[in-house]
Amino acid sequence: MEFRIISLPPFKAASSGVDKEFNFSFNGILGKFDKYFSAIKPSERDSFMPRDFLFFDEEKQGMIWWWALSEDMDDGGNEVVDFEGGYYITYVYKDGDEETNVKLYNKVLEYIKNSDTLELDIRQNHYAMGHIITPPEIIKAQGWSQMETFIPVKLKATSNL
Repeated sequence: MEFRIISLPPFKAASSGVDKEFNFSFNGILGKFDKYFSAIKPSERDSFMPRDFLFFDEEKQGMIWWWALSEDMDDGGNEVVDFEGGYYITYVYKDGDEETNVKLYNKVLEYIKNSDTLELDIRQNHYAMGHIITPPEIIKAQGWSQMETFIPVKLKATSNL
């Protein structure tokens, strides 16, 4: 198996808001949001889990970036949303390698389709998400990063669990 099943806890998140232009430039919605959260230095207690999640909002037809807040983090004046958590199947690939991404994504969908216990759990604020897992200093040294993709799943109502 090239993926794992995890549980993300509920959290409050600062949100970039919807960007229908997919604009990561310095003045774009996503670029400004990247600057906001990149300046935050989480405490050691909060630095072990992914904090930022990028996803395409199917209802609003745009990209949204979240930063998971802890009680002592500033939201930077951004909208704050509640994420209710849930189960996700994840996989990792070299960021930018869309051929591998599509292959793994389709493998996960096939796995879910054939599962007796899991089904997709796509709904508002609960879409497939991505997160760069490589530390910035490693990205700078090696010149590339790894992306982790999160696909939402839930237990089937007919499951014995």
